[in-house]
Amino acid sequence: MALIRNSKLRPRILVVGGGYLGLVTAQNLLKNLGRGEATVTVVDPNPYMTYLPFLPEVAAGSVEPRHAVVPLRRNLSGAEVITAKVTSINHGDKFVTVEPENDEAFELDYDHIVMAAGSVARALPIPGLKENAIALKRIEEAVALRDHLLSRLADASLMEDDDERRKALTFVFVGGGFAGIELIAELEDVIRSAVAQYETLTEADVRFVLVEALERVMPEVGEAQARWVVEHLRERGIDVYLETFLEDCTDKHIKLSSGEEFDADTIVWSAGVKANPILVDSDLPLDERGRVTVRADLRVEGDNGVVEGAWAAGDNAAVPDLSGGGVGGYCVPNAQHAVRQAPVLAANVLAALRGETEFKQYFHKTIGTVAGLGLYKGVSQMGDFEARGTLAWLMHRAYHGYAIPTVDRKVRVFGNWILNAVLGRDTMPLADLDVPRKNFVEAANSKPAPKKESAKA
Repeated sequence: MALIRNSKLRPRILVVGGGYLGLVTAQNLLKNLGRGEATVTVVDPNPYMTYLPFLPEVAAGSVEPRHAVVPLRRNLSGAEVITAKVTSINHGDKFVTVEPENDEAFELDYDHIVMAAGSVARALPIPGLKENAIALKRIEEAVALRDHLLSRLADASLMEDDDERRKALTFVFVGGGFAGIELIAELEDVIRSAVAQYETLTEADVRFVLVEALERVMPEVGEAQARWVVEHLRERGIDVYLETFLEDCTDKHIKLSSGEEFDADTIVWSAGVKANPILVDSDLPLDERGRVTVRADLRVEGDNGVVEGAWAAGDNAAVPDLSGGGVGGYCVPNAQHAVRQAPVLAANVLAALRGETEFKQYFHKTIGTVAGLGLYKGVSQMGDFEARGTLAWLMHRAYHGYAIPTVDRKVRVFGNWILNAVLGRDTMPLADLDVPRKNFVEAANSKPAPKKESAKA
């Protein structure tokens, strides 16, 4: 396996992960580095950053998929952008193993490493889960989920068997955290709208089920707001099961800990996240949850003190919350912290690169939360100020429209919202996105037309 060294004979700052944290950290580094001072290399399996808070709106069709992602090469001019996976990290010798999807793996050396690999869905060993469920951590999953749900309406409209129709129109969502609530609310809203286009379907035919293991939903908001959200969902006809576990979903037959059983053709898993498992194949210090342990200045720290040349933040790091508001004393894994950690991280890496010994401490007191629950519906909490309904929905759109990186994406997202407000929801699914060659293969396999006998003179 070849070791690719920095041919430019200057320090390499390797950013592992091109999500929000990785993108903004790299942008800050490029902006403040002197000419020839260092090489910035960003490695991510995707050539774009996905703005995760928009995934529910992408699934609902309120935001176009390409407008919820930010291209890395276009916005990191001057950096090396490598579209590949980092599969192992050897910080002792300061190199990583990089594996492109369609090429041979290679080793890449560095002087400073920034771990910004984010998180992945935290799946549990529930029978049938990995075979039948879908999560929502990638833009592709949002698009697939939207088309799947809308396609099930079209299929169900032609079904004569009541049991099959009931299964096709039962949608189960597991996880009542922030992401799960936004997702079920957005999709319920768009599916109810789409049902009106079918003469053979009514809203009563559609069933949405939310399963949450805790006694409440959305721990990010206060008790009163959480209770209101549950009441609001139930008023919309969503079955909300609290203190309930999904025990089995083999062959899409749902078994809940309450004893209830039913069939459901769609199972969406949003019951938490975990640090990117890439960290397991590294020699960096990790906590019991698989996160890199760091100080408040975002330097990696182990039992023997600071690990020189190693930095981490975001979802894959256990960042101390100096404000005292974090769960267990650590910053919660959300976009609000990633937005603010990136400039601190970049400034401290530059300081270390220049031989300085004073570093900034990351401190941020959460300003609040905003969530969209479908068109003109939302919930928000800013300190003691609580909002529900249209006002909260407007706050949600204003905040995230502002927070998505680059002016280009802001304009496109607001353009999506304006067009939808004028023209209404677009509830058209795209067929066979997962098998784009289907039509060509069918045509290639079709029987040739029979030859006609020539007419006799």
